[in-house]
Parts: sequence; C-alpha cells; structure tokens
Amino acid sequence: MVKSVGARLRGILLSGAIMLAGAALLSAQAAEKKPAPPTAAPPIYIHAGTLLADAAGAVQKARTIVVSGGRIVAIRDGYHRERGAEIIDLRDKFVLPGLVDSHVHLLGEFGPNSRLEEVTKSPEDLVVDGAANARKTLLAGFTTVADLGGEPGAIIALRNGINAGKLEGPRILAAGSAITPHGGHGDIHGFRADVTSGLDRSNACSGADDCRRAVREMVRLGADIIKITATGGVLSNTKAGLGQQFSDDELRAIVETAHALGRKAAAHAHGKSGIDAALKAGVDSIEHGTYGDDGSFALYRASGARLVPTVLAGATVVRQANEESWMTQAQREKALIAGPLMLDMLRRARLAGIAIAFGTDTGVSKHGDNAAEFLLWAQAGFSPAEAIAAATKGAARHLGLETETGILAPGFAADIIAVSGDPLKDLAALGKMDFVMARGKRVTPD
Repeated sequence: MVKSVGARLRGILLSGAIMLAGAALLSAQAAEKKPAPPTAAPPIYIHAGTLLADAAGAVQKARTIVVSGGRIVAIRDGYHRERGAEIIDLRDKFVLPGLVDSHVHLLGEFGPNSRLEEVTKSPEDLVVDGAANARKTLLAGFTTVADLGGEPGAIIALRNGINAGKLEGPRILAAGSAITPHGGHGDIHGFRADVTSGLDRSNACSGADDCRRAVREMVRLGADIIKITATGGVLSNTKAGLGQQFSDDELRAIVETAHALGRKAAAHAHGKSGIDAALKAGVDSIEHGTYGDDGSFALYRASGARLVPTVLAGATVVRQANEESWMTQAQREKALIAGPLMLDMLRRARLAGIAIAFGTDTGVSKHGDNAAEFLLWAQAGFSPAEAIAAATKGAARHLGLETETGILAPGFAADIIAVSGDPLKDLAALGKMDFVMARGKRVTPD
C-alpha cells in the first residue's frame, strides 16, 4: 500500500512538472508572438540651399535642418546625411518658417449662396467644408491660423481632428462664435423669426453681466481666443453703420472675463469710436481698424495691442460690390465705403510704428489665396522683410505661440516652407509653395 501511495505521488509530481513545462512553453510562444514595440521614425534631414530661419536675422546658405518627432532638433552648417535618415533636397529653394494668418474663417467662403447657407448648412456640413479649406490653407504655406468666427462645434471639431493627426490642416486657434450685441454685426439679420428660432444665439448679449455669460459660454465650448464685434461690419445684412455697437462697460466686461479665463480678446472694429473704446477696454488686437487715426495709434502703443489689418478683405469686397450682383444693398454700400480706406490706414499705421500682425480675413477672399495680402502690404510701403516678420514671428507672438512657431530653431515645431524665388526681393514668390511641412509632417498636393 505504501508503494502504491508513493507511485501515485511520483505520478502527481511528474504530471505537475509536465504542466509547468507546458505553461512555460506557451508563455515563451506568446512572448515570441507579442508585437514588438513601435520603433521611432527615422530623423528627417532637410538640405536648405537658402535659409531664412528668423525674419529678423540674416539669410544663411547651405544648411541642414534636422527634424525628429515633429520638432527641429538641430540646424547644421553644410549638407549632412545619416544612415537611415530621410533626406529632403531643397538645395535650390528658399526655405523659411511656416506662415501665420491671424484672421481666417475656415468654415465658409463669402459668395452668392452665403446667406442661404447660414440657415441650410448643418455643423456637420461646415466641418466638411472646413476640412477642405484647411487643407487649401496649409498647401498655401500657412501652418498656423486663428479662426475668428465660426460655428463652435464645427470649428472646434476641426481643430481637434487636425491636432490628432486625422486631418491635414494648419494649427488652429479657434474663437467659436464672435461675441456680439443683440442686433449687432455678429447677430442674424434679415430672416423670418421662425427660420432662425432654432439657431444658437448664445453668443449674443446685452448688458455687462450677460456679456460675461457669453464669454464664459464660448470658453466652456472650447474657444482658444475670444472674438468681439466691437463695431458694425461690412457683410452683416443691416444698415447699422460701422460705428461702436457695444457700450464701454460691456466691452470692459468681455475683455476682463476673457483675460480672467486665460484667453486673449480680438476686437473686430472699423469705426474710430469702436476702435478707441476697444483699445481702452484692453483688447489684445484690433481686426480691420479701418478708421484708425493718430489718436487711435497712440492708444495702440499705450496698450500694446496689435493691428491685424486684413486689407485683402477690403480689396475683395470692393471688387465684389463693383462686379457682382449678389451682394445685398446694405452689404454693397458698406463695402464701397470701408474697402477703399483700408490700404491707406495700413500705410499710416506702419509710419506710426504700431505693432502689426499679418491677417487676411480669408473666407471673405478665397481660401488658399492668403498670400495675396503680402502684395497689398508692399503697396502700403512694407519691405518684404517687414511683411515676412509680421507673418511669422510677429503673428506667432500675437497669438501667444512665440515659443512654438514663427522661427526655425532647435526645440520649435517643424513648421517649414520653401519657394523657388527669393521673397526678400519679391513677395510674389510666397504665392506658390514648393514645399510645406507642418509639425514635422510633409504635406503634398493631390
């Protein structure tokens, strides 16, 4: 009996050993089948024949920009190679930082159907349109934009999709809907009440407390920056003029709330009264600034606010008012008054020495044509170097991105463009991109 028990014990031990061995084998096989961790992407070596790394600096020749993980890790003299690295040959190109447009509207484009689309297009439709316009903007060399007025859900979804790498487009700072007084430039005009009753008007406000609410609501929805319609505007379908529309206390409430919530405040303003009131309220920028004068320029300097002139929008609406038949009467009248004044204002602003950031109001003009603004700046007396600085490091600083983009240097995002001509001699060279990289990813036309 003892022998039988011992035999059984030896059998149990043997069986256990076999099971342990089998488990070890299965574990080893599983380890063999386990996917290997992803390997880091090889670095990218960009051979730049002519390099303007900083618009305030000197042009350099024969440089290698080393990119890894979406960022610039080095800029080296000469043309370098490394085993396994991707080489991008731009030895016959002029290389510079990606451009920054401080004022766009990616979700639409002004045209004969614009008013109808206000009440027929869904937020989902706008995301699709915005994705197409964002890609056009990126291919035009603009790797960063501020979208200053668009349906909040749509523009924030577009921003997030680009940030996640699911869509191609520029880095977006999104304002969502502009904060507007009831009946003001950013409100809805000229439709039956039953047509507009279902539309979101939470951005419209009256009184300081209600305007604080509107700002908080836009921040809650995800806005990066707050847009204010401080005056009347050209394209709203109302004969309300271009003067101040918010009261002084409402403007102060909006700006104070935006700043308290960590957002900059950008004020759409044409008339002098609204420009000056917005600057006194502490806004960070005036968009358009059409009727600004020497007194306004002194307020810019005192407050540190920037002008974003958008002269391309002015030129565009004048042409449309003269050549097209689909503008409403209210739009046409305001376009023909304000549009011709904007270029002269920019000329005077430059001479006054105020800070100016590049911005186009694209969406009034066609997406992808943003660089046409440069040619108007040249007419206003800007040198190519001044204009490029305003569209790179100047605009980046204006948007709070001066440590992220605007120059090409180690640690900065790999936002890099290249053209065939020399934009320091002729700004028209920026109208056609030969190479675009945004955050380390090369973008190519279809």
